[in-house]
Amino acid sequence: MANSFEPKILAFLCNWCSYAGADLAGVSRLQYPPNIRVIRVMCSGTVSPHHLIHAFQKGADGVLVAGCHIGDCHYLKGNYMTLKRITFVEELLRFAGYDPARLHLEWISAAEGIKFAETVRAFTAEIRSMGPAPTFEATPRLALSA
Repeated sequence: MANSFEPKILAFLCNWCSYAGADLAGVSRLQYPPNIRVIRVMCSGTVSPHHLIHAFQKGADGVLVAGCHIGDCHYLKGNYMTLKRITFVEELLRFAGYDPARLHLEWISAAEGIKFAETVRAFTAEIRSMGPAPTFEATPRLALSA
């Protein structure tokens, strides 16, 4: 079993819907892998491309962003911004030669604890099948001579 890989997954969860869905999964004692580490954000629209890229640079094998369903955002248009940003970062990852499937977006409401647990199970299994993420480092700075 020395070859069993357990992925590290960072999850950005919106306070009003997906975090509450995760809480519901917990109080309902639904089983899902313990591979995720949660960052609670007020809105999925506040997660910047910098946060997503930085997560990969720091060693995350996968990143999950979850927010309110389209049209149900507590900040009106936050999830539309999220959709645009995730699409942008997926293209950026693809351009950099990194598998964009390591970034996942899901809409999960506060009443969908089962969906949260299923999403975590499925995403963890997908990342586990991909293996460890390749090193994602910024290009070293050029030495400038004075």
